[in-house]
Amino acid sequence: MFSLSPVKILIIVAVVLILLGPDKLPEVAHRLGTAWRSLKRLQERVEAEVREVMPDLPSSSEIARIARSPVNLLNQLADRADARDEIDADAPDAPVEPVPDPPPTDWTAPAPPRPVVRPIEGSSPPDPSLN
Repeated sequence: MFSLSPVKILIIVAVVLILLGPDKLPEVAHRLGTAWRSLKRLQERVEAEVREVMPDLPSSSEIARIARSPVNLLNQLADRADARDEIDADAPDAPVEPVPDPPPTDWTAPAPPRPVVRPIEGSSPPDPSLN
């Protein structure tokens, strides 16, 4: 995957300083900050609109956490299911009515119809030994 060590970050900063120069660097940094803020505001607006439609949806940070570690989500769901099973096991048993057996049947289902094979004009009839 993509990883940046401190040495790589320093090299990138040095290259940016050389390319932009000290006079243009604050202006570029200001533009990047402004763009980042507007992007965050857009994300918040979209999330607010989605929340109006689907209020039970988890937050975007929760969705990102789930996407990074789906195994943890599965473990949490399994723990919830185990806890629910324990609660069900502690509940008093309700009377259960027996389910009656289905009535016996003396017939078998008819076989599905076999397809009709017709020879193509000018060809030999199908070989019966292939059945």
